[in-house]
Amino acid sequence: MQDVFRYTDERFADIQMLRYRLNGFDKLSTQQKLYIYYLSQATLAGRDITFDQFGRYNLRIRKLLEEVYCNYRGDRQSADFLAMEVYLKRVWFSSGIYHHYGTEKFVPGFTREFLEQATATLPDTFFVTGPAEDAQAARRELFDVIFDPTVLPKRVNQADGVDLVQTSACNFYEGVTQREVEDYYARLRADATDEAPSFGLNSKLVKTGGQIRELTYTASGLYAPAIRQIVMWLNRAAEVTENVEQRRVIALLVDYYTTGHLPTFDQYSIEWLKEQRGQIDFINGFIEVYGDPLGLKGSWEGIVEYKDMEATRRTRTISDNAQWFEDHSPVDARFRKQRVTGVTAHVVCAAMLGGDEYPATAIGINLPNAEWIRARYGSKSVTIANITEAYNKVAHGNGFLDEFVIDHDTSQLIDRYGDVCDDLHTDLHECLGHGSGQLLPGVSPDALKAYGSTIEEARADLFGLYYLADAKLVELGLVPDSEAYKAQYYTYIMNGAMTQLVRIEPGHNIEEAHMRNRALIAHWVLEHAADNVQIVQRDGKSYLSISDYASLRGWFGQLLREIQRIKSEGDFEAARALVERYAVTVDSTLHAEVLARYKQLDIAPYKGFINPVLQPVYGSDGQVADVKVDYTEGYAQQMLRYSKEFGWL
Repeated sequence: MQDVFRYTDERFADIQMLRYRLNGFDKLSTQQKLYIYYLSQATLAGRDITFDQFGRYNLRIRKLLEEVYCNYRGDRQSADFLAMEVYLKRVWFSSGIYHHYGTEKFVPGFTREFLEQATATLPDTFFVTGPAEDAQAARRELFDVIFDPTVLPKRVNQADGVDLVQTSACNFYEGVTQREVEDYYARLRADATDEAPSFGLNSKLVKTGGQIRELTYTASGLYAPAIRQIVMWLNRAAEVTENVEQRRVIALLVDYYTTGHLPTFDQYSIEWLKEQRGQIDFINGFIEVYGDPLGLKGSWEGIVEYKDMEATRRTRTISDNAQWFEDHSPVDARFRKQRVTGVTAHVVCAAMLGGDEYPATAIGINLPNAEWIRARYGSKSVTIANITEAYNKVAHGNGFLDEFVIDHDTSQLIDRYGDVCDDLHTDLHECLGHGSGQLLPGVSPDALKAYGSTIEEARADLFGLYYLADAKLVELGLVPDSEAYKAQYYTYIMNGAMTQLVRIEPGHNIEEAHMRNRALIAHWVLEHAADNVQIVQRDGKSYLSISDYASLRGWFGQLLREIQRIKSEGDFEAARALVERYAVTVDSTLHAEVLARYKQLDIAPYKGFINPVLQPVYGSDGQVADVKVDYTEGYAQQMLRYSKEFGWL
C-alpha cells in the first residue's frame, strides 16, 4: 500500500471523483487476497450488462465516443472535443447517456456536426447491430438519440398518469405497455405460492408478433458472453474460498447464471444470508430494481468486501437487540414481527465496485430483497466503512455547514456528532429498518408498484430516525449522550427539504426513489410540526429552524406508523397520495437559491469512486505469492482499460 494516499481525484461536470482505501488489506492472508482478486474480476466482468440495461443505445454510443477520444486527429483542445470528453466521462460514470441520479438525458456540449465529421470514416460496425440493418439510417438514429432532446429523454420516468414503461428509455422492455407488463406478472403471481420468486428480476420482457415473452439473462441467453466470464471468475474464486459454505454459495450462483432459474436465486440468497463465518463477502447479480420504473427488473451490480472486525462490534450490538427494537416500534402490532429471525450486520471495507455500484455506490446494503426470505430467514446488512470514510474526509472544512446551517451552535453540534450519527443511521436503516415489519397475509410485495421503492426507503429511514433519539442507544453505547441525535435530525430535514435540491435540474421534479423518500419525510414534518420545525429567512437566505427536537421524534414515529401500514396492507392509493403530495414537486424559488449558494461554495453535488487496481504477484514457482493494491490509475485510464478488458457485449 502506498505511503501517500489522496482521497480526491479529478472533477468534471457535477461530479467529484474520489478514491477509497483498502484499510487492513495487507493483513489478510494470501489466500484471502486471491479470493478477493477473483471475485473482483467477476465484479468487473458484468460492466457491459449494466450499460445495456440502462439504454439500448448506450454501448454503441460509448464505443463510438471512446474511438473518437482515443484516435481523433483534429484539434484536441477545441471546445467541441473538450466538451465531448466531458460528455464521455459522464457516460462512463452513469453507465450510459442518462444522469445516474436524475435519469434525464445528458445535453451534449459539442455539436452534431463535430461528431459526424469525427466519425465520418469509421466503419459501419460502430453503428449497426446486424448485417441487414441500413448503415446510414443507423447512423442517423444514433445521432438523434444523442442530440435530439425529444428522443428517449428519460431513463426512468416516474411521472404520475402516463405509461411508465413506454416513456422510460431503460432497456428492460420492448414493444409492451405498462398495462401489459403488470398483467403479465400478475398472472404469474396468481398461481404462485407464498414462496414465489421475484418474477421478472433477471429478464427482458418483449412483444414480437403479438406474443409477449421473457428473454432471460443466462450464460446461454441474453448477455451470455459477459455472464460466461462472470461464471469463469466465480469458479476460480470457488477454489480459494475461506470455507465450504462460501463454496456452496458460489456454486448456487453459478447454477443460477447458467439456468436463469429464479427459485435457484432464492436458494442462493438463503445460503448467502446464512454464510457468516468468512471475513470476505460479495454481491454479484441482478439485484436492485430502482432502475425499472415498475420496480421489477434487477440491474446488474457487483461489490466485493471484507469485514472491518473492530467496527462490526457496533452493528453486532444493533442486530443482537433487533427483537427489542421491533417490539418497541411505534407501528401497529399487527405489522410487527413476533419473532425477528436472522438479522445480521457487519461493517465492511469495499475492495471492488462494479455495475450499478460503480462509480457511484451505496454506503449501506441490506439483502436479500425477497419479502418471504426476509420473514423466514432474516437479512444481512453491511455498512461500507471505507466509502463513508472517503466522503467524510473530503466533506470536512468545505464550507457547507457555514453556508446552510442556521447558527454556530447547530454547526458545532453537527461537527461533533454528525459522522457518528450518519454511520449509526445507516446501520439502523439497513440492519433494522429494511428488516422490520411484515406484510399482511395475501399482500403482494409489488402491491405499491411504482411507489414501492420510495415507500420502502422512507420506512427504513424513519425507523432509523425514530430510534436515534431513544435512550436505548445511549444505554447500548452506540451514541455518546442524549444530545447526539439532534445532529442527524437537523441535517436530515435540511437535506430532504433544501440541500438535496442541488441534484435537480431547474424545472424538473424529484424522481429518484431515495430523494423522494427524503423529500417526503422532510415536507411531511414541516407541514405537521410547523410550530417547531420551519424554513425561516435570515439575511435573505433560507435556513431550517428546529425549536423542539424531542417532539420531532413523535412526528417521525407517527409517519412511520402510517408508512408501515401502507406497506403491510399494500395500500397503493395511500402510497400514491403521500408520494405525490410531499415527495415530487420542487419549490422553484428555493431551488434557485440552493443552486446559487452551492455554486458559490464550488462543491460538486455528486461523488463517485475510482477503483484500486489489484495486481497478483507471482513467486518463482509460478504461483500467486501476494496481491498488491495500486491507487495510481486515472479515471479515463481505468474506464478505457475496463472497456478493453471487460467489453464482452
